Amino acid sequence: MAFIKIIIHAVWSTKYRQPVMTNDIRGKIIHHIRENARIKDIYIDRINGYTDHLHCLMRLNADMSIAKAMQLIKGESAFWANKEKITETKFEWANEYYAASVSESALQKVRDYIDGQEKHHHKRTFQQECAEFLDRYGIKGEG
Repeated sequence: MAFIKIIIHAVWSTKYRQPVMTNDIRGKIIHHIRENARIKDIYIDRINGYTDHLHCLMRLNADMSIAKAMQLIKGESAFWANKEKITETKFEWANEYYAASVSESALQKVRDYIDGQEKHHHKRTFQQECAEFLDRYGIKGEG
């Protein structure tokens, strides 16, 4: 049996960064993602976001890649949102996502950051946040 603890901070947005997740819609999507992740054996420590994106702090199990976890979370939640018609138009996530490992020593800081998304985005746009995320974690790519 493998004993691992891999904690990932992932961020993804709605397609074209459309601000379709009102508090009510975002709450429904987050609740569904938590329930689906539990069934798929993905432990979600924190999940929160704003009108156009979500942050998720999750622990992967021994046989789960980041790509598989993101497929299970993003793909299934968009399918569910459309089946339930929780938005007036088709709900879609953007293809890209950002993910980085989180050390035990930084865990509480990341939790606080995710919990404070609404307040945080009164000062900073998602584009600014993405650039900061990529820079902070040393990720090279498009932001």
